Amino acid sequence: MFIEQGIKKNNFFGKYVLGSFLIFLASTIGQAPLLLAIAYETVTNGRSFPTGNDAMMRFFEPNFTLFLILISFVFAFYALYLVVKHLHHQSILSVTTSRKKIDWSRVWYAFSIWSIFTILSTVIYYYIAPEDFVVNFKPIPFAILLLIGALLIPIQTSTEEYVFRGYLMQGFGNLAGNKWFPLLMTSLIFGGMHFFNPEVTKMGNIILIYYIGTGLFLGILTLMDDGLELALGFHAANNLIGALLVTSDWTVFQTHSILKDVSEPKAGMEVIVPVVVIYPILLYIFNNKYQWTNWRQRLMGKIDPNTNN
Repeated sequence: MFIEQGIKKNNFFGKYVLGSFLIFLASTIGQAPLLLAIAYETVTNGRSFPTGNDAMMRFFEPNFTLFLILISFVFAFYALYLVVKHLHHQSILSVTTSRKKIDWSRVWYAFSIWSIFTILSTVIYYYIAPEDFVVNFKPIPFAILLLIGALLIPIQTSTEEYVFRGYLMQGFGNLAGNKWFPLLMTSLIFGGMHFFNPEVTKMGNIILIYYIGTGLFLGILTLMDDGLELALGFHAANNLIGALLVTSDWTVFQTHSILKDVSEPKAGMEVIVPVVVIYPILLYIFNNKYQWTNWRQRLMGKIDPNTNN
């Protein structure tokens, strides 16, 4: 079983606290290229140093900003690899899946399902309310966005999945000795991580229901399927296809996407529907595809403390 692969006598929870700090530190160091680029621009061209996150996100051309932001996740992912290998003495496979090797067909299946849904829902929304969008497509900037996105967004989303649904899921399993506590805690922390996103400022704290609900959905995928593969595919599709299709002035990433949403954002059914309707439908699809059983034990059951000792 996936979560049990991190259950070891020497894997006490303090190691996960230290490991999380080291990963966060590496991510912070990975922000140095962005800060150095801003400093260079202010010194050489006399521009004022941005005083807030919003100003920082708009300081450079969107593709360059996106590239610099995503670089920090390369640092974080490498730190995660070193922490898993040297602090916990595990293989990266052990925090990826319970299978003998990564099942890439699962990754691509989840990626395809969510990509198709995202594209179709965007097209439908565009034709229902065309006044909410302007065409933002510019071939060369879009091609650069596609290249940056295809290379770095999967690293960003994979880092988040490995940290939350892999590393911390097993860490909280070591602490609690059950499945429900890791599922709950990783979902709450994942949602809380988005608290300072501009979407929260614009739409209010209610949007945290979406972020926490998404974390819960991804955690259920991981526990039911005994691995990260489905969560990796879904998360990559969500961020990559989203970045390519639609941008707005109030989202965390500004991109040279095909469309720009110019509507006034509001938190309502857009927050609730994915969590209470769409995600359960996806779970039903994946359940039928992979024939999951024993839901109660996989999501709520106790962990054998002697496993993998």
